[in-house]
Amino acid sequence: MGISSSHTENGIIEVTVDYPPVNAIPSQGWFELAKAITSAGEDPEARVVILRAGNRGFCAGVDLKEIQRAEGYNALVAANRGCAKAFAAVYDCEVPVIAAVNGFCLGGGVGLVGNADIIVASDDATFGLPEVDRGALGAATHLARLVPQHLMRTLYYTARNVSAQTLHHHGSVVEVVPRAQLDDAAREIAKEIAKKDTSVIRAAKEAINGIDPQRVHQSYRFEQGFTFELNLTGVSDHARQAFLDGNHARQANDS
Repeated sequence: MGISSSHTENGIIEVTVDYPPVNAIPSQGWFELAKAITSAGEDPEARVVILRAGNRGFCAGVDLKEIQRAEGYNALVAANRGCAKAFAAVYDCEVPVIAAVNGFCLGGGVGLVGNADIIVASDDATFGLPEVDRGALGAATHLARLVPQHLMRTLYYTARNVSAQTLHHHGSVVEVVPRAQLDDAAREIAKEIAKKDTSVIRAAKEAINGIDPQRVHQSYRFEQGFTFELNLTGVSDHARQAFLDGNHARQANDS
């Protein structure tokens, strides 16, 4: 359980997120994910990184239970800093990062995927930012890299999800495949990139980042400032607890 890395053929490194049951990543897990992706990019033998996940979905965002259990704001600050580190690690990775998205991709998951170079998704994958329902703000920066501006605003304000097929329509998801074929689809693209001259690919990654019109690091941290403001006023704590209580009630009814 946690973050693991494995080296496959031709310089392909797979980084796997595994926090059962829904991959809600604890604060320390975000830092570990950042370290794993950064280390993969720094490996001179690496040619491409695949970011994937086990369990029911790609990522359910931060671990809200951890934040609610903690006294004060230390857990919140750690989660926010950890997310910033992990998102930046994907963006700044020295080689291309392919995100293989299964099931749900929520909150921090969108932050990871929005900063990836290539996205492959299973046909049951959905993407969304439930932040406004949790009393937080963030990752609009990354959602804006996946959908047009007005759709992004609609999804952000309503906390609706959008399908992998919709993202494929808009060009941000390159391929939608059955769940059983997801890893293979990501690996096929990785193999194609791995055949290229790695010096050229690494230079291409740096060059593309250099001409990016959106400075993702700064804009995301700007968003986070409003999350801290909402927490200081008590709004966020109430929203998180309401969500957790509702989740607990639903689980009790299901059982």
